[in-house]
Amino acid sequence: MATVTALRRTVPPAVPGITFLSGGQSEEEATVNLNAINTCPLHKPWALTFSYGRALQASALKAWAGKKENGKACQEEYIKRALANSAACIGKYETTGDKGAAAGDSLFVANHAY
Repeated sequence: MATVTALRRTVPPAVPGITFLSGGQSEEEATVNLNAINTCPLHKPWALTFSYGRALQASALKAWAGKKENGKACQEEYIKRALANSAACIGKYETTGDKGAAAGDSLFVANHAY
């Protein structure tokens, strides 16, 4: 509610979309929070979506572990997170408990620089 309220007060309706970063949240936290923003009952004149790096690929990278034989498991994890975040973009994400190889792991990195 607070995020959408702040956006409504500061972002013109003519802006087509707002893209969120995961900000070091775990994969699951980022997905749940994106879903919460999109289920907020306040009017939102812009598309609210995601541009997650670590929060989209952490489970895939953990499943892959740099081994060619883990390629299929890596792809499955990546698809799982992509579908979860796609659903969250329209407020339709429901956690299943099958969160993935690293979905609950904190992705916070102190003093991270881009």
